[in-house]
Amino acid sequence: MYIEMYTFNMQRYIPRHIEAEIKDRLLDFPVVALLGPRQCGKSTLAKQLLQPMKDVIYLDLEKPSDARKLEDPEFFFSHIPQNLICLDEIQRKPEIFQVLRSIIDENRTNGKFLILGSASRDLIRQSSETLAGRICYIELTPFLINEVSKNTQDTWVRHWNRGGFPDSYLARNDNSSRLWRESFIRTFLERDIPQLGFNISPGTLRRLWSVLAHLHGQLLNSSKLGEMIGVSHTSIRTYVDLLAQTFMIRLLLPHETNLKKRLVKSPKIYIRDSGILHSLLEIDNTESLFGHPVFGNSWEGFALENILVNLKDWSPSFYRTSSGVEIDLILQKGLKKIAVEFKASKSPSLSKGLFIALKDLAIKDAYIIAPVDEPYKINEHTTILSLNRFIQGFGVGLF
Repeated sequence: MYIEMYTFNMQRYIPRHIEAEIKDRLLDFPVVALLGPRQCGKSTLAKQLLQPMKDVIYLDLEKPSDARKLEDPEFFFSHIPQNLICLDEIQRKPEIFQVLRSIIDENRTNGKFLILGSASRDLIRQSSETLAGRICYIELTPFLINEVSKNTQDTWVRHWNRGGFPDSYLARNDNSSRLWRESFIRTFLERDIPQLGFNISPGTLRRLWSVLAHLHGQLLNSSKLGEMIGVSHTSIRTYVDLLAQTFMIRLLLPHETNLKKRLVKSPKIYIRDSGILHSLLEIDNTESLFGHPVFGNSWEGFALENILVNLKDWSPSFYRTSSGVEIDLILQKGLKKIAVEFKASKSPSLSKGLFIALKDLAIKDAYIIAPVDEPYKINEHTTILSLNRFIQGFGVGLF
């Protein structure tokens, strides 16, 4: 039996922050699953990691020639060398998980399979339950600010405007970036969703997605959304869950507290990639963004997404009372709790409500994320700083 071994030529590659984590998990688990949205760079990252390895087998299950090799996966896997096997677009053949379990249990070796998928852990959970204890999940997002830019305006503004999908961020100009994102949205709705087994009208899902873009950074109300879209509130919840599980939106839950105050209980909703948000809102360039009503909320979502992906060990939430006292983001780890506000201004002004909320929750330290050049303090416990500085501070243990 002829087995094709792959070599990779990576001429242009931007290092990703989870490279070391993937290498470590391959030492700890037989199967590592790298999950993330389509076109976020999973295949490129995998090929970069596999490049120095010998006798690597890489199968792209969207290629008919590669998919045919796994028509009898048990036979295929039993006739190949015991080396690392990478299976790309694993959601195309979920039945393989049962075979993987038998192969792994026959010879329990870590670092045997690296699988890549465009559906989230929850969407493939039913198929992967057989691999419990044998598989580790890692999420790859589009580019993060600390992967593509230093703290200079020309790079982080471009990142904010175009988003982090590699082909969008690296496009030769804003128009090329916009055209790529429009194609991505259309392909996602018309091809990717049906391939995942969902029979949803692309037009209906596109209308919902666009409405959610207008509600970016605001509270989710399924009943009102259902009235606007013309479907039931239960269908809205199903569609929202689908967009969340395919990495297109993020739901931020309200903070749980024992305070005797009337608190908002609905989640806040965000379009995860700022470039996709801007395309859904027909924002074509930076100048249009700066004059758009979503400007402030777009900055909030952009900064929040970068923070949450970088700070996976911290539990996120927001705080808002019925009287309007609020904190944009609360990060909690054990007994440590900090407050984060987002202001799209070089001279941000803070509301009295923020300090009331800090007192309510007994939070000592607050950080205001703003497009400033240098950090500075408003008082002993409140600091204004850039997004990059904030993320860097966690990286070196300052917070």
